[in-house]
Amino acid sequence: MDEFINIQIIPIPIHDDISNGDDISDLIIKSLKEKNESLQENDIVVITHKIISKAEGKTTDLTRIVPSEESKKISSQMGKDPRLVELIISQSNEIVKIERNIIITETKHGFVCANAGIDTSNVGKLSNHVILLPEDPDESARKIRNDIISRTNKNVSVVISDTFGRPFRKGQVNIAIGVAGIDPIKSYIGKTDMYGNILRVTEIAIADEIASAAELVMGKSSRVPATIVRGYDFSSSYDSSISKITRSKKDDLFR
Repeated sequence: MDEFINIQIIPIPIHDDISNGDDISDLIIKSLKEKNESLQENDIVVITHKIISKAEGKTTDLTRIVPSEESKKISSQMGKDPRLVELIISQSNEIVKIERNIIITETKHGFVCANAGIDTSNVGKLSNHVILLPEDPDESARKIRNDIISRTNKNVSVVISDTFGRPFRKGQVNIAIGVAGIDPIKSYIGKTDMYGNILRVTEIAIADEIASAAELVMGKSSRVPATIVRGYDFSSSYDSSISKITRSKKDDLFR
């Protein structure tokens, strides 16, 4: 008889406002200690990108942005701040679509999302500031993972998450934008289903599923920017990258 998996999702509250230069790994470990909790082997630490971006100085003051004529033109059509439009363009490889006051772009990382992933919420007390995505979310995840392992001697994996909309469903979900120590996709190709049929195309984006599960205890205003997902049996990967589940433009049916 198959053994069922019991998975725990453990919130990691961090009540301090994050500033440039803050040590995210240290804050996570301290928070767990205050909860009489500790990391275990093969835990998956899910962290919202906002606190990482803040710690890496990836916040921008819109008052310092000088909008181009293109940004001003788009802004006049949408009623969006032209400085924000300029920043969106600067963080993007291309504009995919402008519709219903939303700018869909492909970011420099290859993510297709609204407003190049730039966030105007939970910025803190700084007015006119917005939060950008980390420069290299995979590298950010690797650094935090290495820091945690060196301080706790526990082999953990790290998933960095953000909230994205989807073209084919209402509502938003947390997805993975950076990974370290975990293969972000699980392939069933070549295996058989319960009836003995060979599976030919089934691949599960487990990093996204883990990020979405973590969101259930994160919320948007509860000051829980990180969680532990415990008990899931995953494939470890030394050189994991979120690019493994980023669909290329030629394979994207929505573009």
